[in-house]
Amino acid sequence: MITSARAARRSGPGESGAGLARSPFRVDRDRIVASPFFARLAGVTQVVSPVGSGLLVHNRLTHSLQVAQVARAVGERVGADLCDPDVVEAAALAHDLGHPPFGHLGEQVLDRTAREELGLPDGFEGNAQSFRIVTTIDLHGPGGVGLDLTAAVRAAVLKYPWTRRGYPDPHPSRAALPPRGGGPLPGEPDSGSAKFSCYETEVDDLLSARAAFPGTGPWRQTVEAAVMDTADDIAYAIHDLEDFHRVGVLQQAGVAAELAGWRRNAATAGPGAGLEALRRRLADKDGWAYDDDAFTAAVDRVRDELVDGLLATAFDGSMAAERAVAEFSARWTARLAGGVVVDHDPPVRSGPVALAVAQWHEVAVLKFVHQRFVLQRADLASHQRGQATVLRSLVGSLASWLSDDDAPRLPPRLHDLAELARSQGLPLAQARGRAVVDYTASLTDGQASALLDVLTGRSGRLWTDAAVL
Repeated sequence: MITSARAARRSGPGESGAGLARSPFRVDRDRIVASPFFARLAGVTQVVSPVGSGLLVHNRLTHSLQVAQVARAVGERVGADLCDPDVVEAAALAHDLGHPPFGHLGEQVLDRTAREELGLPDGFEGNAQSFRIVTTIDLHGPGGVGLDLTAAVRAAVLKYPWTRRGYPDPHPSRAALPPRGGGPLPGEPDSGSAKFSCYETEVDDLLSARAAFPGTGPWRQTVEAAVMDTADDIAYAIHDLEDFHRVGVLQQAGVAAELAGWRRNAATAGPGAGLEALRRRLADKDGWAYDDDAFTAAVDRVRDELVDGLLATAFDGSMAAERAVAEFSARWTARLAGGVVVDHDPPVRSGPVALAVAQWHEVAVLKFVHQRFVLQRADLASHQRGQATVLRSLVGSLASWLSDDDAPRLPPRLHDLAELARSQGLPLAQARGRAVVDYTASLTDGQASALLDVLTGRSGRLWTDAAVL
């Protein structure tokens, strides 16, 4: 049974608070957009840092806006009896609030540092941090903490509705075939789930949100969460390819050789080997959706429209070049958003709303192109190693300061976050560690770099670089 957001409405605290909108779900959307955590996403990396690059590339704010646009369109396609478009739009706008400086690289660094250096069993996860922001940290709702969002929107933010280890029981990390994201980190079988949407400190908020959807199983997304998740996949698959075509990183020759190499001989070495590895991985993990003919058709479509289409002419900044990018994006967005299906009893690695078979394979191939020809570049890797050093050093400096006998001169927000974590019952050391993580994750890329310069004595601009404190 699927419980709709319209039936769930509001659960728990949060009936009060005037807003410009009449619908409680539109009030939620307005509160999210007005949050400073939302505004900061303009300075947070999507793939390449927007700070000082001179490149017109997507950041976490523009990504969130595009996900919201796609999510609303998909939600309207699913239908009002199952899905409220206002709920999915609000959840899409909120889904990346917790992303730290430097994007996914920052997320990995903060998680490892939190677990290994700060003694936090939950570590760090961007989705869980988003949920912590809207329920606990942000102060722009009418209540004392959080945004006081409806149960429907809080549940829709829960892309991975479990904690790292404890909830629910049985936990997905121990399943022979876990839900997507529910398995352990690569090489760390005892790490709990790699992806999760709630820390132990916010379990009560998770339970109260999910209680409004009694027909939703313990590992299952709500309909609106599944729509938001699908929209995130669609936006990610398209706009990052746009970015790196514009800046000349995504080259036709390499992509063409890989796709043609696989198409000719299903290569296991040389051009086509990476694509063949993807095919085998999909067939092994996602047999519920994988189909040989659909995979081949997806490779052919991406080759025709991306390699022989968009990438055939180098981007030169002309109006014709911009038109080609816009048409590619619009065509693919319409195709993918139009290819959604509702499943009232979905497989464990899917959700109640998902891409149809053809579009599911196409997204997998588009993501592969981005992974293989952008994310695996050596020049990007060297840049990211520097960013990782910034974050590790910043966390270490803040943790050391918080442990010093210098409480009167601590950054006020860092002090407040430590007190908040203590009020949630965390031991002193863990409360300090969580405060450092919360504080660091709330910075933009530029603020993180400038603050490290201040704390290491490399900056002489006291009233500018130190302003973030």
